Amino acid sequence: MDAIELKNVSVVRDGSRILENIDVTIGNRENVAIIGPNGSGKTTLMKLLRGEILPYYDETVKTTFRLFGMDRWDLFELRSRIGIVSMDLQSKFDETAKIRDIVMSGFFSSMDVYRNHSVTKKMKAKAEEMMELLDISDKGERGSGKISLGEMRRTLIARALVNDPEMLVLDEPMTGLDVNIRAKFRRMFDDLISHDVSIVMITHELEDIPKDVTRVIMIKNGRIFADGPKEKMLVSETVSELYDMEIRVTERSGSYHMISE
Repeated sequence: MDAIELKNVSVVRDGSRILENIDVTIGNRENVAIIGPNGSGKTTLMKLLRGEILPYYDETVKTTFRLFGMDRWDLFELRSRIGIVSMDLQSKFDETAKIRDIVMSGFFSSMDVYRNHSVTKKMKAKAEEMMELLDISDKGERGSGKISLGEMRRTLIARALVNDPEMLVLDEPMTGLDVNIRAKFRRMFDDLISHDVSIVMITHELEDIPKDVTRVIMIKNGRIFADGPKEKMLVSETVSELYDMEIRVTERSGSYHMISE
């Protein structure tokens, strides 16, 4: 069973097609980077992948949209199977919310732990385990407004991991982080992959792609531009055409970089 199956999928907003005739299949435990210029449709595709929006259905076109083999799903159940980390999500948390509570809120798909939530000892232990894994155990009692951007991003990853998701969807996870922190995050994502967490990363920076991501999907103007093994996709000619500018792609020890010519 594939984790994600999209065939002839389009998304229409205000009469305009944001995505058009998307065909993408992502297998269980497959690790994928989705890249493309700003405005290409990456964020809309991400919302599809996490079940937040639905395709445009045209009676004349057979459309398939399945997540984990399901045509229909309970959104809360889906969120336990797909962990989400995004800048959009980060902005929704109150600055006074404690880091430990933000991590535990992943069990409830909420923005905090509220009085109506029943937090078990098992949940607390799992949250502590994930905080230890992400090296934020000492930040548990701090408010989200009192930690660094990188620490908050780690908090969101810990929050996503408390449910032992089958897939982690990362939307521009390195945005705003300095070079050293970005390098640490890449190593962390590779470590997660080695522990059988499937990663789908949406980015526009080749440098952000973890070494153990083996497939790249390119999206441009709301369509799939190219899709294939990372080493075949990340070459100067293809990346230049994707971004409509002269780009030289270099690779060193599994890390890719692009330089504007």
